[in-house]
Amino acid sequence: MGKFLLDGESSERLYFRKVALDDFDDWLPFFLNPLSTQYWEGLPDEPEEACRQQFDRIFERYRDGSGGMNALIHKTTSGLIGLCGLLVQRVDGQQELEIGYSVLPKFWLQGFAFEAAQKCKNFAFDNRFTDSLISIIHVDNVPSQKVAQKNGMHLEKTTTYKENPVHIFRVNQG
Repeated sequence: MGKFLLDGESSERLYFRKVALDDFDDWLPFFLNPLSTQYWEGLPDEPEEACRQQFDRIFERYRDGSGGMNALIHKTTSGLIGLCGLLVQRVDGQQELEIGYSVLPKFWLQGFAFEAAQKCKNFAFDNRFTDSLISIIHVDNVPSQKVAQKNGMHLEKTTTYKENPVHIFRVNQG
């Protein structure tokens, strides 16, 4: 368990730690803002249920060792900024290691998603978890695509993932 978690790691402005049940209320505003989930089909309409399902999946990943999201904690304020992590995914029948990231709306456009995603990339490559990483991003989610590109990723293909049209961005080590 925890092989892919950045628990205890840090970047310039962020501490990484495991998500805790106590983070639920701080993360709920992500689902209360319709812009946060506008690109992803299949989420519950009720924000509390969508948040609960995400937390259930996070803790399931912790238990089964398939990676997991880390809570991103602002070094100055100690507040929750977002979630980011390395996730084992199956895309088009192939097992991949994904960098997943989401940031609370009030912290958008401040570079936190890139900072966290870059830390995850470096952590995965420094620990030799894989030779390449992906990010699965809805075809209409241009802000997340820009984060992936800034993180050195290139558009590899377009496919369907969990009934959503997505771009697969990839970065290879070295």
